[in-house]
Amino acid sequence: MVRRQDFGRIDEFIWEAPRTTRDDMRVPAWLFGDSSIVEAAIADRAAEQLLNVTTLPGIVGRAIAMPDVHQGYGFPIGGVAATDPARGGVISPGGVGYDINCGVRLLRTEMTAEELMPYLDDLTHALYLACPSGLGGSGRRHVSPGELDDVLTEGARWARRAGLAADEDLENTEEGGRMPGADPSAVSARARSRGADQVGSLGSGNHFLETDVVDAVYDSAAAGCLGLWEGQVVVQIHCGSRGFGHQVCDDYVQELQSVVRRYGIELPDRELVCAPFDSREGQAYFGAMACAVNYAFANRQVLAMGVREAFERVLAGKVSDHNLTQVYDVAHNIAKIEEHTVGGQRLRLCVHRKGATRSFGPGHPALPRAYQKLGQPVLVPGSMGTASYVLVGTQRAMELAFGSTCHGAGRRMSRRQAMKAVRGQQLRRDLASEGIIVRAGSNRSLAEEAPIAYKDIDLVVRIVDQAGIARKVVRLRPLSVIKG
Repeated sequence: MVRRQDFGRIDEFIWEAPRTTRDDMRVPAWLFGDSSIVEAAIADRAAEQLLNVTTLPGIVGRAIAMPDVHQGYGFPIGGVAATDPARGGVISPGGVGYDINCGVRLLRTEMTAEELMPYLDDLTHALYLACPSGLGGSGRRHVSPGELDDVLTEGARWARRAGLAADEDLENTEEGGRMPGADPSAVSARARSRGADQVGSLGSGNHFLETDVVDAVYDSAAAGCLGLWEGQVVVQIHCGSRGFGHQVCDDYVQELQSVVRRYGIELPDRELVCAPFDSREGQAYFGAMACAVNYAFANRQVLAMGVREAFERVLAGKVSDHNLTQVYDVAHNIAKIEEHTVGGQRLRLCVHRKGATRSFGPGHPALPRAYQKLGQPVLVPGSMGTASYVLVGTQRAMELAFGSTCHGAGRRMSRRQAMKAVRGQQLRRDLASEGIIVRAGSNRSLAEEAPIAYKDIDLVVRIVDQAGIARKVVRLRPLSVIKG
């Protein structure tokens, strides 16, 4: 049981549970937030999950929770942890999550919201038709078994070969749209079956497609580098690896239960099931996870082409410029091999980010040429009907949080609680009264994702900005929302 006094403030927005808090902790636990966020994390068991993460073999530095933290499976959502394979460091499916490479892609236009407004309703309808959504369901592109292998190994590069991506799309995607190490032989037949017909689909839950307007600029120089300006229309695509990634996670959560016993790993929570990264089993999970990462990159890329088609169909000849350019695409649920400095040593680590965004600072070699001097774009979507933010990574994020920051608002209510508190039909009317057009498969899905179910996105972003692990650039306001 975690108590409020277990966490002490060591900086304005950093709270620490020291290594001595529990006998089984290998490193301290850090939580970025204010007192209300710490109290909420303790109340919903996220803080206990964070302390459990500190017990993983080979963990280094500290286990970290972002201000959007809430209870998840194994790791808390909003959790970050790095393990050292050279010291028996493990990889854990619970440190990535079921929606592998759930992430966000941001596309910008050269039109103003004022130009778009006469056509917004027609555009939203066209986007709803062009980008399939909802639980289960098929995507824009069915792939054969052989082509699925290409998707799993090449990611968005497969989409480019298929004529569904531009070079600049790949340049401005994390990992260039393709994570190395993918191993289709490590993927089950069930996962392959679930993935065959879902490429180019949003799915359900908190996934969405939004048409937004830039309604505030906090750093004009950084915004200019990103091609963003006040009053501009942009589009966000938020989705992941669909049923394919869910099945990969489920397969390995089950398979690794026996592996934990075989390697003599003791865990305070069976949901933290893991394997040494360099073991045969650890490499099998990593290879399958990388396949799901690439599936998600390809999925968002195919959806982006659907968005472009809808803009062309509705706006060609009606506005001065209907084209969309990719700003960036980021992953929120992933484990990667990266180099970081810990205790003065440069180490090759397996960095788990679950509900957290990479936030590399200026000059990092993994960044696109256009953003080398700026830092990595960080895309932080809000809850439906609230603001979203574009930030950039910082050197302080590298020093404090393995180059990581928040990924969204973070839930404060379960979906069941939200459905009891909100009626979807009324929420639809409320959003319409605010000028936000909504297209959704059901009123139930709207209620589950109501803004009241999420934390205050403005507070979350203010904390990471003032803590220095990301820097605010612009705020986005929704004009229309498509939900599964």
